[in-house]
Amino acid sequence: MGQEVSVSYQAVKSKVYKLIDALVEDIKSEGDVQESMKRWWKLVHPADRPVARKYLLEVLQKSNASLEAITDGLVGFKEFDTVRDLESVKASKMQRSTSQAQVASTM
Repeated sequence: MGQEVSVSYQAVKSKVYKLIDALVEDIKSEGDVQESMKRWWKLVHPADRPVARKYLLEVLQKSNASLEAITDGLVGFKEFDTVRDLESVKASKMQRSTSQAQVASTM
């Protein structure tokens, strides 16, 4: 295993946020992000994987909580026009959270 990656909390958070930014900016597709995470995981030394998994799940949980807080805040904000659009976003997010939990359980 030639190259290995850092598994500090900050390094994991940075990796996740860069991928989120790339997805939001349409630089990467969802499939690209998934492949990137798979490649990253393979670079994590097997002995470091438990801590990498812990940090990754923490970052994903906090990211999901942040997105949910934003969504809920806008749904409750009467001046925001697209409440119906947010409800569909929230529904699709719930489906993705279930998928993420399934993926995380296989790590």
